[in-house]
Amino acid sequence: MKNVTVVLGAFYGDEGKGKVIDYLSADNKYAVRYSGGNNAGHSVEVNGVKFAFHLLPSGILYDNVKAILGNGVVIDPKVLIEEINNLKEKGYKVNNLYISEKAHVILPYHILLDETLEEARGNKLGTTKRGIGPAYCDKYERSGIRMEDFISRRFKDLLRENIRSKNIILKAYKKPKIKFDDIYKEYKEYAKILKPYVCDTITMLHKAVKNNEKILCEGAQASLLDIDFGSYPFVTSSNPTIGGAITGTGIGAKYIGEVYGVIKAYSSRVGAGPFVTELLDATGDKIRELGHEYGVTTKRPRRCGWLDTVALSYACMINGLTGLCVNHLDTIGKFDKIKMCVAYEYKKKKTTDFTTNIEFLSNCKPIYEEFEGNFGDISKCRKFEELPINAQKYINRIEELTEIPVKFIGVGAGREEIIVR
Repeated sequence: MKNVTVVLGAFYGDEGKGKVIDYLSADNKYAVRYSGGNNAGHSVEVNGVKFAFHLLPSGILYDNVKAILGNGVVIDPKVLIEEINNLKEKGYKVNNLYISEKAHVILPYHILLDETLEEARGNKLGTTKRGIGPAYCDKYERSGIRMEDFISRRFKDLLRENIRSKNIILKAYKKPKIKFDDIYKEYKEYAKILKPYVCDTITMLHKAVKNNEKILCEGAQASLLDIDFGSYPFVTSSNPTIGGAITGTGIGAKYIGEVYGVIKAYSSRVGAGPFVTELLDATGDKIRELGHEYGVTTKRPRRCGWLDTVALSYACMINGLTGLCVNHLDTIGKFDKIKMCVAYEYKKKKTTDFTTNIEFLSNCKPIYEEFEGNFGDISKCRKFEELPINAQKYINRIEELTEIPVKFIGVGAGREEIIVR
C-alpha cells in the first residue's frame, strides 16, 4: 500500500506549494503538515479569496479532509488560534483539525531568544524571529514543552523551570527578565482552547494507512533550506526534505508513493545565503513585481533570478522526486527572452554537480540557455497541448535536465488555474 503522497519545496521556499497541495487535498482523506512552524506561509486563492496559512495545513479548507499538524511541527499557540479564528470568521467550522500531542510548543521566550541571538550575530542568518530555531533547540536539548505537556498540569512546572534557565541566558545579553506569571496566565488560556484538537496523530495515521485511505503530507520551507542538506548555516531549523516527512509524521517510508517537488518557473530566495542565479538588476526587480515576490509571513522582498536546474537536480536526487510542479509559468512568460541555468562554471571548468558548500557556490557562475518568451495569456489552458510552443519547450527542457516529469503546471494564481498531466 503506497497511499501516502508527499509535496515539498524543491528550491529555497515560496514555490507555491499551497496551490498543488490544495488541488491534491480534494482527493485525500488526510492532509498532514510535517515540519517547520509559522516561519513560512502557504497561499491559496479560492473564488477570489486569498488564504495565507502559516501553520494550518492547506487541506483544512475541505470539510471531508482531516487536517493534521504532525509531531515534527513547532507550534505557536497564539498564531494558531488566530488562524483558526480567521477561518471561522470566513465561515469554516475548523472541526477537522488535529494536533499531534508530540508537537513542540513555541513560547514567548523562544521568540525573544531568536531576536536576541540574531542581533548578537556578526553574520546575520536572516531568521524570521518567530522563535523556530530556539524551539527546536529546546526539543533536541530535551527541555522542550510538547502539546501533551502544554494541555496538562505539568505545564506550570515545566514553564517555570524553562523561564528560570532562559533568564540566565537573557541576563548575559543584558535583556530584561521574563515574567512567569504573565506568560502562564496568558498561555494556560490558549491551552484550554487548543486541548480539544490535541490527540495521538501517529496512531490515527497508521490506522488510515492500514485502511488504505489517502494521505497527503506537506512540508514547509524547502529542500535547499534543509538543516542537513541546505546551504548551512543559512538554513531553517528542521528537515523539509523527504526524511522530515517520515520523522515528522511517524509514517513509514514503505507507504510513500508519489513525492512531488514544487518549483517556480524562475528562482527566488528570502534571507541571506548563496544564490547562484540571483539577478541584482532591473530583470530581477521585474520578476519580483510580476510574481508578487514578497514573503507571506515576513512581507520581505524576495531575491529573484532565473531558474537553476543544477540546484533543482540536486533537490530531485536527495528527495527521490517522482514528479515536479512548475508554478508561475504565466509570470515568466511575460518576458521576451527567458534564461535557464543548465550548468555552472567553477574555477574555469563547467560542471553540473551541486553541493551546498558555501565556498563552492560563492565562486560559481551560471551557464545559461536562452528561450523565447511572450507566452501570452495562458490562464485558461488546462492541457499541456494548449500551451504555446515556447512554453512547451521551456517545460520540456526542465524535464530533460532533471530527468523528472512535470506533472503539474501553474498558469495563474487561482485554485483552478493549473494543468494536470
